[in-house]
Amino acid sequence: MFGDFFNVIKKFFDDNLVARMILDGWLTLMIISILVLLALKFRKALSLIIIGLIIFGFYGVSTWLDLSVAKPIYTIAVGCYITTSVIILAPELRKIMEVQPKTSDQQKALVVSSTQATIEAVTEAVFNMASLKVGALITFEQHYSLQQYAERAISLNADVSRELLEQIFIKDSPLHDGGVIIRGNKIVCAAAYYTLTQVDLDKTIGSRHRAGIGISEITDSLTIIVSEETGDVHVANSGFMKSMNNKNELIEYLSTYLGKTTA
Repeated sequence: MFGDFFNVIKKFFDDNLVARMILDGWLTLMIISILVLLALKFRKALSLIIIGLIIFGFYGVSTWLDLSVAKPIYTIAVGCYITTSVIILAPELRKIMEVQPKTSDQQKALVVSSTQATIEAVTEAVFNMASLKVGALITFEQHYSLQQYAERAISLNADVSRELLEQIFIKDSPLHDGGVIIRGNKIVCAAAYYTLTQVDLDKTIGSRHRAGIGISEITDSLTIIVSEETGDVHVANSGFMKSMNNKNELIEYLSTYLGKTTA
């Protein structure tokens, strides 16, 4: 039934030159219009899926009806679509490759809850630096290992203390740029660099905040960010950023998230 229907349509366009020219021009105009509109409205994976469906659908129609103008255009469009998709999705693919879940043995050995003393020391350091507008980036590792970032950073393996954190991020310090990674109650490293988020944020959001959000998008870590411009304190977790207005709020948030111990 459907075969006969499609055969009738194909025969109609084969026998009717004017209809073929109209359809040919319409499909050509459609690809240009739709690509422009989708590029303006949608972003990344969603837009690529929609654009891909449209291109391949119209490519099939133009090939099936052997349209002289649209067919070559859609043939080129398919090749361009594949190449462009790889380029656009490259940062996302890199993020996926960077995620390294710990094995069960690693989880037992490395997932250490931070003590109340560690949480309070970090909080004191964070708000001291905030009052002086000293930028900081402090990441708590959880189930997903951050060892690959630590290996490219400056190894410390030191106990967490307010004084050490403030010295690391003091202006003009060689460790000022980049982030600190905390595992349990130890500062594993300083000057760690993360992949920046690809989310479209306000232009006033700097690279320190983008890095904090970026690492939270691909791991289960929690990152504290202190703004060098405003002194504002935020925490980034699961791709979202939340403002911390005082010490008690940050202590409560960290205690809930990190599963503190009293030791």
